[in-house]
Amino acid sequence: MNLFGKLLSKTPSPSPVTGNKGTGELGEEVAKNFLIELGYQIVELNFRCKGGEVDIIGRDPEDKSIVFIEVKARRGLSYGVPQLAVTPFKQRQISKAALTWLSKNRMHDTNARFDVIAILLHTDGQHAIDHIKNAFDVAY
Repeated sequence: MNLFGKLLSKTPSPSPVTGNKGTGELGEEVAKNFLIELGYQIVELNFRCKGGEVDIIGRDPEDKSIVFIEVKARRGLSYGVPQLAVTPFKQRQISKAALTWLSKNRMHDTNARFDVIAILLHTDGQHAIDHIKNAFDVAY
């Protein structure tokens, strides 16, 4: 699925929010609803630990693997496409948090992957979503 192909979310957006935090929270809500529509089981939201954070942890409905999902949302393209914000530094932080989560839940031998969901938020609620499966490998 391509961001510019504009796979549109069928989920209406909640009341308007402002600022980076509001944009991030709305993006995570849109991504969560998008994943649920695809049949993903949401395991945990906003897992934080000393090494980093994971926005959404889910279970893929097809192969039952654990998916660590980074959500990047933008209201426009003035700073570039959202997925470019998942830098190597951010990938290392997500990887550390994922490894911590797997260890904490005693799931060392579980299949896992890292996805990115990039969202262009639109005021009409028809958000453009790009779901990039296997976006990067574990980095530390």
